[in-house]
Amino acid sequence: MHDKENATRALVDRIKELNVEMRVMHVCGTHQDTIVKNGLEELLKRAGIEIIQGPGCPVCVTTTKEIEEAIALARDGKTLATFGDMMRVPGEKCSLMDARAEGCDVRVVYSVEDCLKIATNEKKEVVFMAIGFETTAPSTAYVLGSEPPENFSVLSCHRLIPPAMSALLRMGEVRIDGFIDPGHVSTIIGMKPYESVTEEYKIPQVIAGFEAYDVLLACYMLALQFKNRTSKVENEYKRAVRHDGNDTALKLINEVFKKRTEKWRGFPEIENSVLAPRECDHDARRIYEDALEDIKSREFVEPEGCRCGDVLRGIIKSWDCPLFGKACRPDKPVGPCMVSREGSCNISFRHGLLTKGA
Repeated sequence: MHDKENATRALVDRIKELNVEMRVMHVCGTHQDTIVKNGLEELLKRAGIEIIQGPGCPVCVTTTKEIEEAIALARDGKTLATFGDMMRVPGEKCSLMDARAEGCDVRVVYSVEDCLKIATNEKKEVVFMAIGFETTAPSTAYVLGSEPPENFSVLSCHRLIPPAMSALLRMGEVRIDGFIDPGHVSTIIGMKPYESVTEEYKIPQVIAGFEAYDVLLACYMLALQFKNRTSKVENEYKRAVRHDGNDTALKLINEVFKKRTEKWRGFPEIENSVLAPRECDHDARRIYEDALEDIKSREFVEPEGCRCGDVLRGIIKSWDCPLFGKACRPDKPVGPCMVSREGSCNISFRHGLLTKGA
């Protein structure tokens, strides 16, 4: 324990010695949990680095429209299955949990394979609401590419991280001097997709693991780049991430999915940022187009007072939202950032950061 503490202090001191003032964004809920749990935000701030969370929570960036699509399919008599965190995310007027209370067949699964078993064993029309970034997309792609039964389909909400990073830089709402790139996503995509972001925007990036020391070392590597006025993608998480990523997983994603332009929660449309099945046979949006027709052209707004979108773009901290910890709590969430354990608001609340500077 003492060795770890000494190494941490030494690394913070090395960052201080670089005498930089920079703002670093990460795009990973697990990184946020590590940062908050270990008090790294204040340590880094004293060393000259302000660290903020971007759109690193897949549940949080899923839009109200997509939740309404899932609810509509459940109300149309389909068995709707998804991960537990999605159940309590509010749609326009209710959540999937509320739809289940109405009598709809809405189920929690732990994997797409669980959903496939329901379709195989119960012979119902089963829709899997697939969420997640590049980390979870390969498992969905594998099932879709393995000739699933006709009664199985996917409502794909899979998203790609690098296009969102480019969108943040292009929008220019917040100053970002460097990115800590997500470790889990990077085990799949490797370093290449980030390199085009750095080439276009001259932004330093470091892929990081999930220990406190990993995050601090990534910040030191970013600070060195910033100090030396260099911009490149570096890999701190070499024990798990290869330069070219996971070739098998990437090939599977590219064979089964195509990219489409869609909105993220808090963002306008982001080009080529969402994955949709290439074939229509198991694409719920195309199979059940009639049931989703009313939702297709509608515009949805955030709940009154909710500033999840601003949190996801790094404009404000969780506690700057007027609802945080008051009208919006984990037991009664108004927005998805308070629902998911990868959401900034949930993490801040869980670790007792209820006010600025707590």
